[in-house]
Amino acid sequence: MIRIYQYLILEIYFLLVFCSGLIPRLTLRLDDLCLRVPYNIKEGHTVFFQDGAEKLFIGGTNYVLQVNVSNGHIMENFTLPDNRDHFCNKPSCGNTITVIDKFQNSMLVCGTNGGNPRCWKLHPKSSNHSRGVMEEMDGKGIAPYSYSQNSLCLTVDGDLYAAAPLYKEGTSLQFRRKAGSQTSVWMYDPWITEPTFITAFLARRPRDPVNEKMYVLFREKNPDSSLEADPWISRVARVCKADKGGSKRFFQNIWTSFLKARLVCAIPNEFLYFNRLQDAYVLHAEDWRESRIYALFSSSWNATAVCIYSLADLDHIFENSSFKGYNGEIPSPRPGTCVEDSKSLPMATINVIKQHPEMNQWVQPIQKTSPFYISNSNYTRIVVDRVKAADGKKYNVLFLATDTGKIHKFLEDGSEAFIISEISLYEHSAPVQSMKINSEKRQLLVGYPEQMSVLDLQRCQHYNTSCQDCVLARDPYCAWTENGCTSQIKEGIQNIATGETHLCFNSVNHVTRTKRDTSSSSPVPEEINHTVPMGFPFYLSCPIESHHATYTWLHGNDLISCNPTQSTCLYLIPNTNEGNYGDYTCQAEELDYKKIVKKYNLRSPPQSRSINIAFKISAQKHLLLTPFTLVIMLVF
Repeated sequence: MIRIYQYLILEIYFLLVFCSGLIPRLTLRLDDLCLRVPYNIKEGHTVFFQDGAEKLFIGGTNYVLQVNVSNGHIMENFTLPDNRDHFCNKPSCGNTITVIDKFQNSMLVCGTNGGNPRCWKLHPKSSNHSRGVMEEMDGKGIAPYSYSQNSLCLTVDGDLYAAAPLYKEGTSLQFRRKAGSQTSVWMYDPWITEPTFITAFLARRPRDPVNEKMYVLFREKNPDSSLEADPWISRVARVCKADKGGSKRFFQNIWTSFLKARLVCAIPNEFLYFNRLQDAYVLHAEDWRESRIYALFSSSWNATAVCIYSLADLDHIFENSSFKGYNGEIPSPRPGTCVEDSKSLPMATINVIKQHPEMNQWVQPIQKTSPFYISNSNYTRIVVDRVKAADGKKYNVLFLATDTGKIHKFLEDGSEAFIISEISLYEHSAPVQSMKINSEKRQLLVGYPEQMSVLDLQRCQHYNTSCQDCVLARDPYCAWTENGCTSQIKEGIQNIATGETHLCFNSVNHVTRTKRDTSSSSPVPEEINHTVPMGFPFYLSCPIESHHATYTWLHGNDLISCNPTQSTCLYLIPNTNEGNYGDYTCQAEELDYKKIVKKYNLRSPPQSRSINIAFKISAQKHLLLTPFTLVIMLVF
């Protein structure tokens, strides 16, 4: 009964959210400006690694591609040594690449290798080494046995950290330091239960390297097995980069600084929790305390949410919270403190880590009252860019990928989300497998089962009709200048804060012109004339340019509301009479801007019988060309 009540509350919440207009302002279609790199086969899994602004490494099944993201050209195709069982014809027998990263002056590539995980060091053409595969090593604990198994990899200052199963059944999955200049360390088994690792990262502290820490985001099986509890719970864990494990007597080669805390993403007043962490992106700042984590969650009722966390808030929990289940005096140094020699830590400190690594306090998002964004779209990937706008301020832009292959572009407007656009980069409905952002080149790199696509984030041509259209977009990448709506935002016209268009008419910028010598105001469309016989059904069509605008039809003194479809606003005349002739105007109103989108004039035909018959035939053809109109006619 309680769960049914919660679902009803959530349905009402969704209605309130969607009625407030939280939908993509523009729906953009695929065009030829998008770069594509097709794969030879349909991939079940792909992995990306960016090497500078120009190069992208793509790992598929039995190959690694090096691609120039400026032109889509494949610079190199690495063929890896084949150690697979050639008598096996199952897909699992292939070598699916799951890791590509820089490690020890080479490119480390690891794959499933037909159920026998292996790693290889590659040297591309651009390196100072001989080209090709130079070295092979055991990949257990770095790559999974099957690409469907969970894994992640992180390289930091010459050390390799990874989470992958040690055994074929997928067991012994934990976060380890596997190779490098420091000693190998791993986790104490009781610390986590059936985890799914999402991402790991290092927060750098150049002035305090001893206190540099790594953070691991994951979800694990909920210890609460009651019917009302979600089977999963989301976590953030922390370990010190300098951690070398304990002494030979106690906790040798085991993390001595491991702590974990619960990540909360919820509608607190309704006790509705998004417990299943799906993806996360870290937006690093020069001061580590100002870094943010953008986390994507799903729920048991098929909703998704984005919650944003401050790295300073995370550390505050780890530094100040009590330890769950521990009631004794907190030893010194405090458990989780980074020290130069972890092998010398006292037994009392390590015992708390061993038996009580979880914090009592939960990590709350920056916006504590509710998630930053909630949707019934099934989002699977998230990345974030930071953009300097014309006003000198920096704005965060989020890109969320759906399970149907669409990309939603968001503006983080304080505590509110504004969806700038929705775009499809792939002709078919397919989930996004990999997504990386190239901030330097303003590109989004998206991997699908059959291709990799490169999206230019500065697609200002979509708002180039007028100054008002450019400003209403609220796209930090674009501004109105003497060349139209462009990515050259210096001294351009923007209003990222509200999107209101009055800036287009102020005393300084009103004289702005494009090279085509059109003013900053939208051009008035030419009137379209139609001759319609009496008694015939007819419809007028108006394109939907913005889903945030309100569309109305004006005919004489009548103002008629429009019920828009996905792309058009139709006005149906079921039976034309004298009162239906005259001028029709379709207008759109958005914020402080009103625009005429279409103008029509309907007139009666001449009374000549031959001409009247001709017009009837013409009108019938016009209707037959539109199946939607035939359906409307049948209804009436």
